[in-house]
Amino acid sequence: MLLTIDIGNTNMVLGVFDGDTIVEHWRIATVPDRTADEIAALLHGLLARSTVVKEPDLAGISLCSTVPSVLHEMREMVRRYYPDIPAVIVEPGVKTGVPIRMDNPKEVGSDRIMNSLAAVHLYGGPAIVVDFGTSTNFDAVSAKGEFVGGALAPGIEISVDALSRRAAQLLKVELTRPPRVVGKNTVEALQSGIVYGFAGQVEGIARRMAAELSPEDPGAVTIIATGGLAPLVIDEVPIIDAHEPWLTLIGLRLVWERNAASVRGEEPSQVPSRHRAVREGDPR
Repeated sequence: MLLTIDIGNTNMVLGVFDGDTIVEHWRIATVPDRTADEIAALLHGLLARSTVVKEPDLAGISLCSTVPSVLHEMREMVRRYYPDIPAVIVEPGVKTGVPIRMDNPKEVGSDRIMNSLAAVHLYGGPAIVVDFGTSTNFDAVSAKGEFVGGALAPGIEISVDALSRRAAQLLKVELTRPPRVVGKNTVEALQSGIVYGFAGQVEGIARRMAAELSPEDPGAVTIIATGGLAPLVIDEVPIIDAHEPWLTLIGLRLVWERNAASVRGEEPSQVPSRHRAVREGDPR
């Protein structure tokens, strides 16, 4: 079985694949100062409580991170606690099979590349991935499977936190769909602004992006939603074609499959170490 780990700024999402099927998953808070030993203890506890997978079942690890400090500790955790399990670590400059058509490819987060890879694999291109995380990411993928750019907007939780801090009479509210657009009290009004405001933002940006990706036929662009907060908004965005909550993890599985032979040591002349990172930008 393959353990995949997507380390985001707010949450760390872990999933275990048996073949191409995800059979176990967890979502935990990202703690930037958590040590390698603490991460190992946490992972051990999660696996110990699982009814479908145990540590001896793991045959590989594939991970990406947008938090450098956590990536450093995760790398140390893999080295110390799972030395016999081959690992693929996706990071800027490492091969993934996704051509990056950006001014500076190293600026692109590895999670966005994983999303693009999985989107093309599942739905083909052109495509737009809308990832509802700490920020709301709009990733544009060409018909050839190239990452061609995107847009970044403040995420839902960031916006709510900022509003509650700057407006003395507006409290932080539960993130849920209100019963009506026209709120009858402050809580409903805030929830309406959050849900329908972000829905309008997503639809507006995605439509404009689709028109640039496929000027002759914007409807040919597949729009895919992912991320922990996607269920809050997607029902109000009719142009979203698919919801794939494990999109990033699927990308990590695809990268693992592309590089499994190398990390297992079957090509020793090309592998500098057992835990070889796989670099972005190589279309092989």
